[in-house]
Amino acid sequence: MKHFLKSIVAFLLALLARGILLKYRPKIVMVTGSVGKTSTKDAVAAALRSSFHLRESEKSYNSEFGVPLTIIGAKNPWTNPYAWVRVIGEALALIFLPNHYPKLLVLEVGADSPGDLKRILNIATPDVVVVTRLPEVPVHVEAYASAAAVREEEFAPAYALPQGAPLIISADDRYAKHLASRLSAQVTTYGFEKDADVQLSEAKVLLSGTAPLGMQANLTIGKATHPLETRGALGRPQLYAPAAAVACALSLGLTTKDALKALESYVPPAGRSRILKGKQNSVLIDDSYNASPAAVEEALGSLSLVPAKRRIAVLGDMLELGRYSAEEHERIGKLAAKHADLVIGVGPRSKKLSEAALSIHKNKNRAHHFDDAYAAAEYLSGMIEAGDVILIKGSQSIRVERVVEALLADAADAAHLVRQEREWKKR
Repeated sequence: MKHFLKSIVAFLLALLARGILLKYRPKIVMVTGSVGKTSTKDAVAAALRSSFHLRESEKSYNSEFGVPLTIIGAKNPWTNPYAWVRVIGEALALIFLPNHYPKLLVLEVGADSPGDLKRILNIATPDVVVVTRLPEVPVHVEAYASAAAVREEEFAPAYALPQGAPLIISADDRYAKHLASRLSAQVTTYGFEKDADVQLSEAKVLLSGTAPLGMQANLTIGKATHPLETRGALGRPQLYAPAAAVACALSLGLTTKDALKALESYVPPAGRSRILKGKQNSVLIDDSYNASPAAVEEALGSLSLVPAKRRIAVLGDMLELGRYSAEEHERIGKLAAKHADLVIGVGPRSKKLSEAALSIHKNKNRAHHFDDAYAAAEYLSGMIEAGDVILIKGSQSIRVERVVEALLADAADAAHLVRQEREWKKR
């Protein structure tokens, strides 16, 4: 019965969203890929906001429910039936009454299982597509026949582009470049490769003394080089998002100067390598939103960049990896041991991760495993010291944001964490 009701609501939302798009015909920028979608979506919206009346997906509203809710301009009603009635009323008002609707929508789209993006593309057709990373082992791969099938689906919005329309891809991603080579789109690339149209170089941590403030790099377009900063978060991925945003802005006719100026308002989203003050004068790298092998690799690289007395990696289970799960947890555990002085695994699958880290460290005090986030938080609360830098990352259902919350120097900073809504806190 629950599945039937969900299908009915999804059908109704799709119908209403199509009606709204048909009436107002906004330009649509779609952001897709396996890693970094929300950061990129937020950066694209920041770069374009001063030039367009726009609306972007709230948080990571990227599903067959989230995309229509963004088109309607409504918040997630969760399980509140009265709120759902209001959403439908708002949609009908947009369709049948005069309204001032955005000229541009920045939509994050994602797939958990085969066919998800097809359903979304039946609602909205993109005018511009931005593709983030398509890694070797993508998240949600357990629901697909192969990793290649996941990449094909995540690239699907690019196939829906009109001929000659802008397609923004990472120059550092061989899969995106291969898939883009089949199309007649106007391709613009961003990244650290020397042939990137929007090229990043000389990436490093932005420091105040030894305290990390964010990331900085050079951004080269043609013969001109510009300084680029992203404050509040760490790691090379934090530079990909604004670089992709600049590429998108250029494809829509903006100047580099205007895009970079607008990006000064960009704030990396919660749970994506955000820098927070921890207890005992420690530094927390809050990357607790979600986890996949590629994203954990990047996060561990970020940890290595920061000056520290001790580097601690708190890594929760990486879910939905199917047959890749055991080998990827083992591989990440060994990699974590090379980047961190102490490795903490959280969740049943991460036991293999902790064991792999222990096989490298050869010291039982440098790798531990806990069944859940509460137990890990209790252990860490009693042993962190001044100068420690602590990376916290894991898949959503492992809820490692609870570890972050327990280690905050200021409890009020919990407002900056992911999954703080009442509905999530109940789970």
